[in-house]
Amino acid sequence: MKLVSFLYNDGIEQCGILVDKQVYPTSSIGMPGTMSALLNNWDESYSRLKDIEKDIVSGKQFHSLDLDKVSLLAPVPRPSSCRDGYAFRQHVAAARRNRKLPMIPEFDAYPIFYFTNHNSIQGPGAIKCMPDHFQKLDFELEVATVIGKRGRNIKATDADAYIAGLMIMNDMSARTLQMEEMLLNLGPAKGEGFFDRDRSLAGNP
Repeated sequence: MKLVSFLYNDGIEQCGILVDKQVYPTSSIGMPGTMSALLNNWDESYSRLKDIEKDIVSGKQFHSLDLDKVSLLAPVPRPSSCRDGYAFRQHVAAARRNRKLPMIPEFDAYPIFYFTNHNSIQGPGAIKCMPDHFQKLDFELEVATVIGKRGRNIKATDADAYIAGLMIMNDMSARTLQMEEMLLNLGPAKGEGFFDRDRSLAGNP
């Protein structure tokens, strides 16, 4: 299942199910009309969304909009938090091995991430940022995990129960500015977290 957030004629943010280039607004099928409202009660929302998607695929008629007639936003336009994970273990180990460095012993003991700017997330379209950020502007194609319910210190074995869906995210970095900041030994600041682009939210299979 694929979900999108979008603007239509009235410019009001909406959420919809995407099937075969048709967007089915959730507000028109008796459900909360925004992604944040759906995520606030995700277990119930997800079950109903899956049933409705099955009805759509089977041919039942619902109000829909052509995908090319809506203005897509980031699937989760205003998340309450956004954290950027370091990397998966094999990548870190290979990179350190190439530099003739041992693996970091603490890597498996802590979730390694930093808080990025959740207010900087943008959807498709032109990149909006300060002109000097375009100097050595870099992007990394990443997978973003959307959390669908509250939790703290979640065990890896329980993680799937908290995941609402996955998105493709372009993580943008202003490398010139970042390299200057890293000389201060505090970590990335304005060089990171000024822009992240989400593409689409795919719900749990």
